[in-house]
Amino acid sequence: MHMRRSRTLELLRAGKSVLSVKLNSKDPRILEIAAMMDFPCIWVDVEHTANDYYVTENQINTGKIYDTDVLVRVPRGSYSDYIRPLELDASGIMVPHVMSAEDAASVIRMTRFYPIGRRPVDGGNADAKFGCISQAEYNRQANEQRFIILQIEDPEAMERIDEIAQVPGYDILFYGPGDYSHSIGHSGDMNHPDVVKGFERVASAARKYGKFAGTVGSMENAQSRLDMGYQFVNIGADVAGLCG
Repeated sequence: MHMRRSRTLELLRAGKSVLSVKLNSKDPRILEIAAMMDFPCIWVDVEHTANDYYVTENQINTGKIYDTDVLVRVPRGSYSDYIRPLELDASGIMVPHVMSAEDAASVIRMTRFYPIGRRPVDGGNADAKFGCISQAEYNRQANEQRFIILQIEDPEAMERIDEIAQVPGYDILFYGPGDYSHSIGHSGDMNHPDVVKGFERVASAARKYGKFAGTVGSMENAQSRLDMGYQFVNIGADVAGLCG
């Protein structure tokens, strides 16, 4: 028996790009609408919203109906905060504000099974077909079919970008220009030279160390992000659409 494959990883490993959309709302019907538009990946947020894991579980299950990956941005916390979405059968997690190679290695240790990391094993949840996949196969397939994203959002991390990028065990190095612009004193200015330079540095570091590069954009600038070397681009959000 096999775990559900990740469409995101399948596309990226085939040399193709992935566009996603971000949801702050909790209603799985909103996610269903996005999934009907054939997004291969939908990003739901637990870092900045009051959504609990019952909400997340419903969102993941809705995505599975349409063969759509659900990516969960987790809050910084313990290993339980990181692995619970994966056990609910999320296709990937995004860990915000990774600050150093040591920080990145700690995330990998908590979220990857042996021999890559030391993620605690249960196997009785949705991702392992509620115990129907053998432990050895579950561990192997989870390492292969679930993706880990490290988010770069701070000048301290940018100074160590090469050290972070070369840490083994994760899949996508993700540039968060919103928090980065704020942290350098130019909040929201996506065209500031230092913010633009950040786009270039993260894409370059990911490419140099054999990782996929991810970031945010829009329908208007998605192609320019892809041209910079990004393979994963989030092009919008439910709240942005409502305000626009």
